Amino acid sequence: MVRCAAGHVFGTARFPLRQLGTDRIGPGRLVRCPRCARLRNVVLVAQTGVR
Repeated sequence: MVRCAAGHVFGTARFPLRQLGTDRIGPGRLVRCPRCARLRNVVLVAQTGVR
Protein backbone atom coordinates (compact mmCIF):
# COMPACT_ATOMS: atom_id res chain seq x y z
CA MET A 1 0.00 0.00 0.00
CA VAL A 2 1.23 3.47 -0.87
CA ARG A 3 0.01 7.03 -0.30
CA CYS A 4 0.36 9.71 -2.99
CA ALA A 5 1.13 13.37 -2.39
CA ALA A 6 -2.60 14.17 -2.70
CA GLY A 7 -3.39 11.74 0.15
CA HIS A 8 -4.89 8.89 -1.89
CA VAL A 9 -4.06 5.40 -0.56
CA PHE A 10 -3.87 2.55 -3.06
CA GLY A 11 -2.11 -0.71 -3.75
CA THR A 12 0.50 -1.08 -6.46
CA ALA A 13 2.24 -4.13 -7.89
CA ARG A 14 5.49 -2.23 -8.30
CA PHE A 15 7.42 0.30 -6.29
CA PRO A 16 10.33 1.47 -8.52
CA LEU A 17 13.88 1.38 -7.14
CA ARG A 18 12.76 0.03 -3.78
CA GLN A 19 16.00 -1.94 -3.45
CA LEU A 20 18.19 1.18 -3.24
CA GLY A 21 16.94 2.03 0.24
CA THR A 22 15.92 5.29 1.83
CA ASP A 23 19.49 6.37 2.67
CA ARG A 24 20.44 6.81 -0.95
CA ILE A 25 17.54 8.49 -2.78
CA GLY A 26 14.81 9.08 -0.21
CA PRO A 27 11.60 7.23 0.60
CA GLY A 28 9.34 8.51 -2.20
CA ARG A 29 8.90 7.33 -5.79
CA LEU A 30 6.92 8.53 -8.81
CA VAL A 31 3.92 6.31 -9.55
CA ARG A 32 0.72 7.04 -11.51
CA CYS A 33 -2.11 7.48 -9.01
CA PRO A 34 -5.31 5.67 -10.10
CA ARG A 35 -7.54 8.22 -8.32
CA CYS A 36 -6.22 11.42 -9.89
CA ALA A 37 -4.48 9.83 -12.95
CA ARG A 38 -1.28 11.86 -12.46
CA LEU A 39 2.29 10.93 -11.71
CA ARG A 40 2.65 11.56 -8.01
CA ASN A 41 5.34 11.13 -5.41
CA VAL A 42 4.28 8.14 -3.27
CA VAL A 43 5.53 6.63 -0.02
CA LEU A 44 4.91 3.22 1.52
CA VAL A 45 2.32 3.10 4.31
CA ALA A 46 1.81 0.52 7.02
CA GLN A 47 -0.62 -2.30 6.19
CA THR A 48 -2.39 -2.10 9.57
CA GLY A 49 -5.28 0.31 9.83
CA VAL A 50 -5.50 1.01 6.08
CA ARG A 51 -8.72 0.17 4.24
